[in-house]
Amino acid sequence: MNAALPRFLKSAYRKEPLPSFLITIGVVDAVIGGLDDRWSLFTFGLGSVGVAIALRWWLVQQHRPIVQKQVPQRYLPPSSSHSPLPPLATSTKKNSQK
Repeated sequence: MNAALPRFLKSAYRKEPLPSFLITIGVVDAVIGGLDDRWSLFTFGLGSVGVAIALRWWLVQQHRPIVQKQVPQRYLPPSSSHSPLPPLATSTKKNSQK
């Protein structure tokens, strides 16, 4: 078995558990119905897979991220690039202990 398949299935179940569960149930129903010549179970399984795929597509469309313009992060104000930085002032006080 490919090592990437379990990792893919785990990530799919974590991201969208309801559609993944419906797809699993639908595939199992379709396989059982197809092998035993029970066409109603086979049709129900294919229908539930179709509903799960539609639900997943709808959820993906709802969570479309808003693209924002990337603004570069500046650590110093723009005016400081033209003037030198001020010298660091250190404290000259010393704590005296007796």
